Amino acid sequence: MTADHRHKGNAGFISDDRIGPSPKPIDAAVIARYKKLNDATGTISDILDSKGIRGTIGASRLLPSIAGATIVGRAITVRNTPQPSDPYAAVSENDNLMCEVEGIHQAEAGDVLVIQGLEDISNMGGIMATVATRQKLSGAVVDGGVRDIGHSRKLNFPIWSKNVSPITGKWRCVTQEINGTVEVFGLSVSPGDLVVADETGICFVPQDLILEVLKLAEEADAKEVEWVEKLDAGLSIPDLVKRIYVKFPHQQK
Repeated sequence: MTADHRHKGNAGFISDDRIGPSPKPIDAAVIARYKKLNDATGTISDILDSKGIRGTIGASRLLPSIAGATIVGRAITVRNTPQPSDPYAAVSENDNLMCEVEGIHQAEAGDVLVIQGLEDISNMGGIMATVATRQKLSGAVVDGGVRDIGHSRKLNFPIWSKNVSPITGKWRCVTQEINGTVEVFGLSVSPGDLVVADETGICFVPQDLILEVLKLAEEADAKEVEWVEKLDAGLSIPDLVKRIYVKFPHQQK
């Protein structure tokens, strides 16, 4: 691949042929509607279940760095693999092959950096959180470790990660590809998928289902609001069971 209209061209770290095409933008109005959902990841997770799609990871698996943070944005992906050389040899030769900065370079304001990384070492630190904040990214999801969490918190840049570790990935990771399909905790994530993350977990909505899932989520959201209003008005538990669970097979006996 050569640098052309399909992506921004490399930032000077990796070659253009390792950078996939820029994914299709997601309309800002669609993002705004997703942000209005109550209990967003729970609602979306149920809808993905109904479609037979494995697209949700619990926050107990990928921990949020900022309590109460919620982000919605287009996925820009980074795939890291272990560096083949010994890290102490790599540091002596200044052989840094990790370039999450290229993912940030390819991103637009509001995007979410999604990294398939390595465990127990940092795939993203404070300087990259600073760069990502300057570029107005919404946050990051990292299947692996990150460091300098205090730094990213001060920037109000939320990160969901498997581990927190001070050990640098510079001498231990190789960034193989930007904007290719990555695996995050066993889930396949493509560039351009919608990322919705909150303190409960992370949902990845496939590009071609973003509008359909939104419509169903808004309908479910409105129904839940209605139920809460009925409960607040004194709906009894037996009435609740009759109205909600009567359609389940075991209730028909």
